[in-house]
Amino acid sequence: MSEEISIEIIDALSRDEIQQLSELLIEVVNEGASIGFLPPLKEVEARTYLESIIEPSNLLLVAKFKDKIVGSVQLQLASKPNASHRSEIAKLMTHPKFQRKGIGRLLMSKAEDLARENNRSLIILDTREGDPSNLLYTSLNYIEAGRIPNYAKSANGQLDTTVYYYKSLL
Repeated sequence: MSEEISIEIIDALSRDEIQQLSELLIEVVNEGASIGFLPPLKEVEARTYLESIIEPSNLLLVAKFKDKIVGSVQLQLASKPNASHRSEIAKLMTHPKFQRKGIGRLLMSKAEDLARENNRSLIILDTREGDPSNLLYTSLNYIEAGRIPNYAKSANGQLDTTVYYYKSLL
């Protein structure tokens, strides 16, 4: 399957891409992903968010299968003078029908390559404790830096712990 997946950097979103990404975002949030939104996510909220993400310091990568977006991730390049060596992974998403097929790993690998191309030597990220993404990040040699309890609210109102990870690209 992974050989049929292409990873692309998007620097301007077409209407079709906004629609596909909106559908992806809604699907993963409504399936329980902790990526900053709560279910049920409305299309207008997803579209409004996606229309605002393209900027020079936020690189959007998408995974496509037969020209259909099935995953995405953002690489955020820190812009403060004392952080110009740093980047952050945000909103790694894979469509539920395409999970466990290596798409998240492909997106992360490309994001790391982009970080290196942008002279970044450190990547950070966070994810909800207990989510399957923790296994992905540790398998990619990300190191746990710590945990913050009661960090993010889930759909049921529960406050969940987030786990911070980092990886040196040196």
